[in-house]
Amino acid sequence: MITCMCKDIICVTNRALCREDFLTRIERLAKAHPAAILLREKDLPETEYAELAGKVLCICKKCRALCILHNYTSVARELHHPALHLPLSVLRTLPETERINFQILGASCHSVADAKEAESLGCTYITAGHIFDTDCKKGLPGRGLEFLREVCASVSIPVYAIGGISPENLISVRAAGATGACIMSSAMTCEDAGSYLALF
Repeated sequence: MITCMCKDIICVTNRALCREDFLTRIERLAKAHPAAILLREKDLPETEYAELAGKVLCICKKCRALCILHNYTSVARELHHPALHLPLSVLRTLPETERINFQILGASCHSVADAKEAESLGCTYITAGHIFDTDCKKGLPGRGLEFLREVCASVSIPVYAIGGISPENLISVRAAGATGACIMSSAMTCEDAGSYLALF
């Protein structure tokens, strides 16, 4: 389970959306102390991701914020970092001998079956989505709160909703059984990270 959190919001990064220097944005988010900062950056090849991850981890350590690395298990190993989030397809290929090395292990889930499988593979939390309509998934309707309710009821680990999350709809996300939620676009573009996260 994710620990040492003062909030239940995971900030997911996307450099392409960021309106200022990316590392400056990371520091501002880290100082606001969300549940975690998930360094997603799916477009980066492994070597460039590893270089960026090293810088982000330094910032998060300084600010006492949790950073979760994404996708590259080898980068997490090389950096001796115990928190990793994986697509379910990658998680399936990770041997149990490696999975147990991560104190925090998450996976992206899009069905009840995905959620159950992720839990069986040793995940300590999952993300479930996308819940609401969002510009990041234009043309794809959100799966909705009933979907989230079913996912939360199917597993015993924390579930973080993702997709179209706002301060206005977070109460319904919590009511559906989610531990918290993930935000990406708003985390990258909000004027003041601390003030914005306080709204949740």
